[in-house]
Amino acid sequence: MAVHNVTEDAATFTCNAYLLTGDRPTLVDAGAMPDVVDVIDRYVDTVDAVLITHQHPDHVAELDAIIDAYDPAVYAAADHPARTDALADGDTVDAGDDRFEVVATPGHADDHVAFVSETTLFSGDVVVHDDAAFEDGSFGRTDGPDQSRATLVDSIRRLLDRLPSTVEDMYSGHGGEFHGDVHAVVERALERADRREPKYPE
Repeated sequence: MAVHNVTEDAATFTCNAYLLTGDRPTLVDAGAMPDVVDVIDRYVDTVDAVLITHQHPDHVAELDAIIDAYDPAVYAAADHPARTDALADGDTVDAGDDRFEVVATPGHADDHVAFVSETTLFSGDVVVHDDAAFEDGSFGRTDGPDQSRATLVDSIRRLLDRLPSTVEDMYSGHGGEFHGDVHAVVERALERADRREPKYPE
């Protein structure tokens, strides 16, 4: 199974949208990059499923275009007009050549979920490897309406508890992908988030 960041060259603000090839071509988040379908078409003829980590605009703006092009199943935790399958904590879903467990990870968004297999973590925005605040272990913003740092900290702890020791590939909603000791990255993110200090001080 290969993983391709199909929004990597976006000129507009978007999340990282990842295409998993294999037995079940799957997109993790749709992103907000116009013409993302053209990029997906370079790798696959169809997309069978879209897994939504959460429904912030940078993660779902191009969902309608994906649906128009491929008519995939759409998995999301919160209600959405295009949702075909509801996600709940502990569910499993097949993507690419792998099976992923759904881990509820609210805080950055009430409906946020992460996807964990024996080897791979799709963390959305709950944990990222690098951003403008931190390198090698950061976390999603919690300074907006309906966001909570305390809830996010609990979510990172839950994610760590459910993260197999064999996970070595991490794909997050922003920043770069990471290959190596994913546990250490998530632990650093937890330590930084748990300080409860502003992520971006004035």
